[in-house]
Amino acid sequence: MSFWEYLGNRHQQLLADALQHASAVLQCMVVATLIGVLIGVLTYRSEWAGNLATLTTSGILTIPSLAMIGLLIPIVGLGVAPTVIALTLYGLLPIVRNCVVGLRGVDPALVDAARGIGMSRLAQLLRVELPLAWPPILTGIRVATQMLMGIAAIAAYASGPGLGNVIFRGLASLGSANALNQVLAGTLGIIILALLFDAAYVVLGRLTIPRGIRV
Repeated sequence: MSFWEYLGNRHQQLLADALQHASAVLQCMVVATLIGVLIGVLTYRSEWAGNLATLTTSGILTIPSLAMIGLLIPIVGLGVAPTVIALTLYGLLPIVRNCVVGLRGVDPALVDAARGIGMSRLAQLLRVELPLAWPPILTGIRVATQMLMGIAAIAAYASGPGLGNVIFRGLASLGSANALNQVLAGTLGIIILALLFDAAYVVLGRLTIPRGIRV
């Protein structure tokens, strides 16, 4: 069976796996973004705290994905739970680092001006600092998403959702008729999803970043 015949026969299952893959990555990115920005906001004013946050999240990223999921299985079991936890942890580093860098890069004169017109500390953060730091934060989110697209395939090891199941089935049956088709279909599916997500972030950036800041 050719690759195109395989796609024609299995397109519904592949589409379902792709939707599960995209959904898992999207939900984990939302959680990682919220946690990462919160960590960045809490640590960027202190040199040691910001460095500690970056060092800790970078240390998490050095843990092999199979080892991370394997360590989580005895704690939370198989399925979605270890996938969500692992992907969320892996997505933190680019967001935390870019949030800290972006907030530290805000012109102090603008913050002083906001304080001078009577803005509270929270208002300064929400209306001045975070909007100006949004471009690097969005870049961190884009980088994290691309990483998680590939890492999410390993979730099949823990019976997690997504295109990794297609790839693992192919690898487990190498030598059979459709083994290479399965591996190729799963890999191409992940690449296509990554490109679609990145295009969506480009559109989001154009909608949320003022032209003057973007330039």
